[in-house]
Amino acid sequence: MLGLLFLQPYNIGINIEAFKLADSLASPSLNYIMALLAKSFFVVLPAIVLYMYFYKRDMNAYSFVVAGIVFYVVSDIIKNIVREPRPCNVSELSWINNVGCESTFSFPSNHASVLTGLAFFLKGYKYLRIAYIVWLLFVLFGRIYLGVHYFTDVIAGVVLSIVLYYALSIYAKRINKFFNNLVSKILPKIAIK
Repeated sequence: MLGLLFLQPYNIGINIEAFKLADSLASPSLNYIMALLAKSFFVVLPAIVLYMYFYKRDMNAYSFVVAGIVFYVVSDIIKNIVREPRPCNVSELSWINNVGCESTFSFPSNHASVLTGLAFFLKGYKYLRIAYIVWLLFVLFGRIYLGVHYFTDVIAGVVLSIVLYYALSIYAKRINKFFNNLVSKILPKIAIK
C-alpha cells in the first residue's frame, strides 16, 4: 500500500491540503513573485559566495560551492531514478494553481535539496543566515504554490539536503584547504591567507 501511495503522491492528504492552501492564496501578482523567487537563487547564491570569499575572506565559500554542486547532482540522480511526474502534469490535479509547468521530474525538489543544506554553511553569519532562511522558506513554499512540486517532494529534498550536509561537513576543512591551495597556485592574489 505504501508503494502505491508513493507512486501516486496526489493521493496523499498533506499534498492535497498544501495545494488547497496555495490555490486559496493564488493571484496573478503572487504568481509573478513566486516565479521570480524560483529563479532568484541565480543571484542569491553567487552573491553569498562573493560576500563570503571577497568581503569576509572565509574559506567556507569553497565548501559552500562544492556542497551546492554535490547536493544538486545527488538530488538529480534520485529524481531521474524515481521519475515522478510534476503535479502540474498530473490530470487528477488540473485544479491546482499551475504557473509555468516544467517537463522535468518532481521527486525530490532540487530547490529544497540544494538550498536547505547551504544554510548550515552560514552558521557564522547571524543576520545573513536569518535572511537566507526566510528567503528559503518563501522559495520552498513557492515550489508548491507554482504547482511544480508536492509538499512531500519538498520535505524529501530538505531531509536529503540535511543528510548530505552532515556527510560533507566532515570533509569541509579538506575541501577548503584543497581549493585554496589550488587558487594560490593559479591566482595567488585572490587566495585567502
